[in-house]
Amino acid sequence: MAGTDPIAEGDGDADALFVLTAALLTPARFPSVLGDDYPAACAALGLGPHPDGYGLVFGQDGLGARWTVVVDDVSLVAVAISSWDCGMAYDLSPDERSVVAGLPGWPLPVATAAPGVPAPHDPEHEEGVPAPLAPPSGDAWGPAQRRLGADQVALHWTAWRSRINDDGTYAEDSPPSKDESAPKGESAPKSALTPEAADSDGAPPAAPPGASRISGSDPYDGVRRVLDELHAYLEEPPPVGRVRSAAGAEAGVRLLRADGPGWSFVAKADDMAFVLLDEVPREVLPVARGERLPALLKGLDAMAVRPA
Repeated sequence: MAGTDPIAEGDGDADALFVLTAALLTPARFPSVLGDDYPAACAALGLGPHPDGYGLVFGQDGLGARWTVVVDDVSLVAVAISSWDCGMAYDLSPDERSVVAGLPGWPLPVATAAPGVPAPHDPEHEEGVPAPLAPPSGDAWGPAQRRLGADQVALHWTAWRSRINDDGTYAEDSPPSKDESAPKGESAPKSALTPEAADSDGAPPAAPPGASRISGSDPYDGVRRVLDELHAYLEEPPPVGRVRSAAGAEAGVRLLRADGPGWSFVAKADDMAFVLLDEVPREVLPVARGERLPALLKGLDAMAVRPA
């Protein structure tokens, strides 16, 4: 838990903010639920894409209402997040002069609540104040859910990777462990497709027993489109944050994340990749390494933005 120290004091005071947790909104690290790239994520909150980024502080006021406070003191928020990740206490109390905006609601789910105040709820609507932010529905499938799904694949990379053999066949006897389980609602991966296969007859390998198939159009038509768009990124760089590189949850794992209109891409630079598509709900589509993928991943890794 992040902590419950108010930015402004006052029991039952709507001006107090009891800090629950925080996130970074920078070119290299931003809540992917907000957009495919950094400018889009900023626009979702009504912010300009400042080169240095922002810190997002999530909390409740003294009346229990949910608020997202945007601050320009990125270093302070980064230190707080690092401390909490290490299990250390940290009093995140941004100076009021660093506050850029106060937005009603939370764009992400927050599991904790401040003690001694009413349960979390949206503040009362006021004239001229934007509608409260809210996390995306878990029942629907769209761009936000697709990006969150890609985040989960990155978080549980080893579990997802263990399902696919190096030759692109489905490792049916190697399910992920319970501790590394894949996100709920995600289907088992389909057979892997290499870029070479995409350039030939386009037919993915036969699905193994138990693997789901999608009726109608071939989902790997979408994978081919993603690979084409990623190659185009190497020729004409996309908006900042579309391609980013970060350390994975497991030691020694560095992952690439890329997004585009209707798709998300997760890869390990020296391994293979997975694709998620808006048009193929809740499916994770593997792309085996093959002969051409290494060059694509090398190029993407070279252009990717990285956390400072």
